[in-house]
Amino acid sequence: MELSRYEQETIILYNQAEQTASVYTHDPKLLKKLARLMKEYPQQIRPDGPNTYLVPKGCVLIREPYSEKRRAAASERAKAAGIRPPKRGAGSKTE
Repeated sequence: MELSRYEQETIILYNQAEQTASVYTHDPKLLKKLARLMKEYPQQIRPDGPNTYLVPKGCVLIREPYSEKRRAAASERAKAAGIRPPKRGAGSKTE
């Protein structure tokens, strides 16, 4: 059964007593990333049930939103380094 984008939720749980966080997700991109990271770091990231992984709490990060000034500075750094955004084809998805 395929879930709608609305139903593809992610739940991150952790507490102060443990050093790991539980990440439960139905987001296909996040599942792919967690599977890749599990292969690269098997001692730190491991499965804990269907669609659930245990990760170090340090992997859970909440950042402040980008200001326009910060976004412009990052854009300039990328341009100076020769980094260009990927070209989007006619069949690409946009929201």
